[in-house]
Amino acid sequence: MLKNTDFNYFPAVYVVCGYTDMRYGIDSLAAIIERKYKVNLFVPNTSFLFCGRQSTKIKGLL
Repeated sequence: MLKNTDFNYFPAVYVVCGYTDMRYGIDSLAAIIERKYKVNLFVPNTSFLFCGRQSTKIKGLL
């Protein structure tokens, strides 16, 4: 999915450090961002990346 992505479209990319349960859905991931990092989710063209226990998988909120 990210192979054809133009990363110039995303001026801000946040990498959430630490283990994130990959079973979490959009609402749970959004709550982590708002509660723990106090970042506004609704800034246009912002991407949030989460890494699971296995470093071979990432999940992103765009």
